[in-house]
Amino acid sequence: MFYRILHCGKSLTNYRLCIEHSVVGFNTRGPEKDDIIFLVVNYQKQTLCGLRAKLGEPTDQQPWPDTERYVSVYNLVEIEYAEPFDIRFLADYGGQYWPLKFLQQAKAIKDEKAIQALNDTFNKHPSEEAELFLDTNSSSKEEEQDDTSLEISPNELAKVLAEVPEAKINVMGTFQTIPFKNETDALRGLEVLVNENFYNLFPRYRPTHSLLIPENRLFLSSGVEARGEKIIKGIRSIPDAILIIYSEQEKQPFKIALIEYECFGENKTRSQDKSNYLNGQVLPQLMRFASAFSIVTDKQIRDKTIKTWVDKAIEYIYSSPEHISKVSTWIKQLRPELSDQLVGREIDRVLTEAFQQALQVILIIDDLSDEQKDTITNVIRAFKLESGESIEFIAYIVRLEQRIRISDSSAEYALSVQ
Repeated sequence: MFYRILHCGKSLTNYRLCIEHSVVGFNTRGPEKDDIIFLVVNYQKQTLCGLRAKLGEPTDQQPWPDTERYVSVYNLVEIEYAEPFDIRFLADYGGQYWPLKFLQQAKAIKDEKAIQALNDTFNKHPSEEAELFLDTNSSSKEEEQDDTSLEISPNELAKVLAEVPEAKINVMGTFQTIPFKNETDALRGLEVLVNENFYNLFPRYRPTHSLLIPENRLFLSSGVEARGEKIIKGIRSIPDAILIIYSEQEKQPFKIALIEYECFGENKTRSQDKSNYLNGQVLPQLMRFASAFSIVTDKQIRDKTIKTWVDKAIEYIYSSPEHISKVSTWIKQLRPELSDQLVGREIDRVLTEAFQQALQVILIIDDLSDEQKDTITNVIRAFKLESGESIEFIAYIVRLEQRIRISDSSAEYALSVQ
């Protein structure tokens, strides 16, 4: 467990959204469950803190307008509020370059005296509710300053690194980006390599709180859809994998993610080829996934699909003692009074509810622009579930990197060339 300061910069909007939704986002890896964070923001020439909380479970909820910045998001638990206080007293512990020492990338604070001072000051200003600040829309030069973006000139670099050596980014090595062969190749296919390394690639999904079902032919939609009063044959949809996600802290503890792997690979290297493939194959496939569980499909057909998929998921769960133990533990955490004989029935119920109320479509692909991602997100979110909520869309870009040279295996960062 570490203490960290999460700075929202000048964005009062992001600060408010963190508090209103009880979530925080980080633009680097590092923070973990049970870390304690102090939430701060620049306001009227001060660096103010008004919240202390513990990081709970990872979440997909990202209420901020700049969601693309965040590589990890956590729920907040054990939240405490304080009358906002200025944290610039940390200069007494971190010196002239205290923002680099304590604020840069929400790094773990190692100075025990600084941690004690933060806690003591917070405890002296207790509050029953959060102060969200008024947006004065000030454009003064002083207001525009942001102590998280401290600029270091080349002339003072040596002095900075002498005082704050951890400010330097150390590089473990260099890598060359090479293409996957295709999606399904047994040795160099995107799907195979991602499935083998799924939990190392996506730490947001913890193996103790999720179950990956990488059986790309196990699930099949009913293959019909309703248009008006007439039921006609449709195109069957087969996801490449299913992910069952569990979080006891969420309003809906179970979520279902339909995973689609796509790969341009060695054969689609031109921009036009990629665009044609994305629009002609990938997007229609994702829409079929979403429509199969959306209210745009006849309820009778939708229910039949859900029942079939839930039965297949339960069959997979009960094929392994490890899977049975994992999912049964989740059920017992939610309903400790439930008898062992009724656990199977409860699994059926919660999975059915997840398909109806908390469905995601995940695209894992080797290349995707921000504009393409935004377009697909808008299309998929247009499909509504029975609960009235939109189907969520999440995209991950995975690339294959070949080592050039390793110089420091203990460093956090790497450089790649394409």
